[in-house]
Amino acid sequence: MAKVHSITGRRVVSLSDGWELCGTAANAAKAPAELQGPWLPAKVPGTVAQALRDAGKWSIDAAAPLHNQDFWFRTRFTATGPQTLRFNGLATLSEVWLNGTKLLQTDSMFLAHDVAVNGAGDNELVIAFRALEPVLKGKKGRARWRPRMIEPATLRFVRTTLLGHLPGWCPPVHAVGPWRSVELIEEGPLKVKRADVRSHLDGAAGVLALELEVEGAKADAVVDVAGQQAPLRWVKPGVLRGDVRIEEVAAWWPHTHGTPALHGLSVRIGEFVIDLGRVGFRAVELEDGTQLKVNGERVFCRGACWSTADLVTLPSSREAYLPWLTRMRDAGMNMVRVGGTMAYESDAFFALCDELGLLVWQDFMFANFDYPVADAAFAKSVTDEAAQLLDRVQTSASLAVLCGGSEVEQQSSMLGLPRASWSSSLFQEVLPGQVDRLRPDVPYVTNSPSGGDLPFIANRNITHYYGVGAYLRPLEDARRAEVKFASECLAFANVPEAATVAKVLASGELPVHHPKWKARVPRDVGASWDFEDVREHYLERLYGVRPATLRYEDPNRYLQLSRAVTGEVMEEVYAEWRRARSGCGGGLVFLYQDLWAGAGWGVVDALGAPKAAYFALKRAFRPVQVALTDEGVNGLAVHVTNESPRTLKLKLSLQCLRLGEVPVVQAEKALTLEPRSAMELQAASLFDSFFDTTYAYRFGQAAHDVTVAALTDDAGVRIAEAFHFPTGRGSARVELGLTVEVEAAGGGWVLKVKTKRFAQSVHLDDEHFRGDDDFFHLAPGVEKTVKLLPRGASGAGPDGEVLAVNGLQPVRFKGKK
Repeated sequence: MAKVHSITGRRVVSLSDGWELCGTAANAAKAPAELQGPWLPAKVPGTVAQALRDAGKWSIDAAAPLHNQDFWFRTRFTATGPQTLRFNGLATLSEVWLNGTKLLQTDSMFLAHDVAVNGAGDNELVIAFRALEPVLKGKKGRARWRPRMIEPATLRFVRTTLLGHLPGWCPPVHAVGPWRSVELIEEGPLKVKRADVRSHLDGAAGVLALELEVEGAKADAVVDVAGQQAPLRWVKPGVLRGDVRIEEVAAWWPHTHGTPALHGLSVRIGEFVIDLGRVGFRAVELEDGTQLKVNGERVFCRGACWSTADLVTLPSSREAYLPWLTRMRDAGMNMVRVGGTMAYESDAFFALCDELGLLVWQDFMFANFDYPVADAAFAKSVTDEAAQLLDRVQTSASLAVLCGGSEVEQQSSMLGLPRASWSSSLFQEVLPGQVDRLRPDVPYVTNSPSGGDLPFIANRNITHYYGVGAYLRPLEDARRAEVKFASECLAFANVPEAATVAKVLASGELPVHHPKWKARVPRDVGASWDFEDVREHYLERLYGVRPATLRYEDPNRYLQLSRAVTGEVMEEVYAEWRRARSGCGGGLVFLYQDLWAGAGWGVVDALGAPKAAYFALKRAFRPVQVALTDEGVNGLAVHVTNESPRTLKLKLSLQCLRLGEVPVVQAEKALTLEPRSAMELQAASLFDSFFDTTYAYRFGQAAHDVTVAALTDDAGVRIAEAFHFPTGRGSARVELGLTVEVEAAGGGWVLKVKTKRFAQSVHLDDEHFRGDDDFFHLAPGVEKTVKLLPRGASGAGPDGEVLAVNGLQPVRFKGKK
């Protein structure tokens, strides 16, 4: 059923107050009357880990197991008569008791439950969460394969998140407790038993089909959507149906390509009003299985794979999601993937993605395992799970791809099983059956990755691309692999900013060497390397340094270059994938946010602070973009993209600099960029005579060391920039003539940075502020304005340093109050 936000006369109360928690040995208490305490305060929605942490009895740094004992939550509430208790998510083996009577028993974290109660007066509500560990030990049944990355293997039998069970990269934080809200619902005179809402685009018109099953009203009914009203008809007792067509409707677009327009939807039946939230009108298709088209336009999907807003609390509120998703939007990301190793996010998550124009790739929560779909009870549970998800996100315009799960086909094929074993009826029949029934407007793919002669072949279908990355391929492999769509890619141990490093390590504990640091570096279980080794491979390749020697001799320099390098790699890869002749439909970085503070896969750390890689992606993902690719003897290619719905008149400039300062050749060209278009120009076409822009012909010493391309508007504002290093980035440090000025602006502060000589990966270090851009290249003579964003409410003024990786020394700055 589509989400009903409110109904006249209906009252919904969140039971979030007065909860307490106690723990017992597994199965030590059969019923609430046997509990003796002690009891601790607890938050609901919330988790056991959260309550124990708040009481000082648990820490993520030494996470004690939680699946080996029972935990009981209790509270009291007053009811006025017949009502409904709604449990939106209980993790995982749970029992619900009301006034000493068991009402419900469930074994799925992903199912919601409604229970009718008639407890007028004061009531005691108790929820028992039974120990998962002894139950898993008793599970029998031989799997056709066993994944190495998830422990224990018997998790395939239960419906719970795999977070906390991924020892190579996730701390062992076990999800236990009422992780989603508990509500008390008092129905009014009108009850909505079912709401089916379908919306789509038909040319420029928005079309909405609505069916309601109600109880308690027979009056005339009207639907109101996008300011237009239309009558609903009673097709049989208790069932209303109607269609609305809105000519020239404002369509919903991902924010990179237009406005994510949403329209209010409500129904009036006599004196009753039913609020059904907001809908968006859009058309989504997956052309050739790899190219997403929205409203008939091809969209290059870029963004990241989501983990969770907080691993300990698993929050689900708008307030919890807002800073994470806003930062994602602000980086130019237009797609977020919720992978099968995570957990389904709440309605608030989808509502925000709708508002922000973020496409959602939604895996069902299956990953790596050989699931027992032949078991009737299991099949029924996962069918209900899929139906509940699709019902509650039925009006979500942002939902763009539904996927059976993560790496099941890849896992089985890589472990040598025959082709017939790579998938199952779960992914071929059960899940697509529910998608066809409830969200036929959303493309479905069987698995991530899937398709091709092998399920993970990059140039055939959906892939997890780690050629550049874990497999240590050269940057050229991003083109050579002919990636069609990377639903995961570019995982590195991204180094966080200094303030986060200080929260991981105490004084005197050095990054990289200390065990606490290495414990938080992601790795593939059983591998002889980790993702810090991967990062160091590219550090040596791009900068020509020996990482081990650099760590010994200059650890701060090592961290500086390590922060810069992963973003540099990401920018190069996306420049390849976004060019006009590329056949790539998108790439999603693994991972958006870290699960705990450290050098994790996240481009944003667990504390919410963006890493250098985040700012690199922000540049790589600009809707109006210029990029450079080295075509060898064919010279330097200039790629210009305009994803906006507007025609743009811009100026393209190109400069080749010797010693980062002296222009050897330069050119300008006026461009008219049609809406949602891309073009490719050869640098040679801009110059009047031959110039070896890529240093391909090797006629003596290279004449230049950096090429700068820029797009500027009529006001001279630089819309986008790109840089090419024909002889490599190098690691030499020189005098740059870098200058910094601090100015008060708009109630805050900005830095104005200039340089006489090309400055590489310019970044700032301030205890109380971070910049809205960081680790950016700066061309000589160009003034860069960086807005300073306060880290907290200290009230301190700016006081820090600006550094460049090729600069001899930092430049200090200090704001005057």
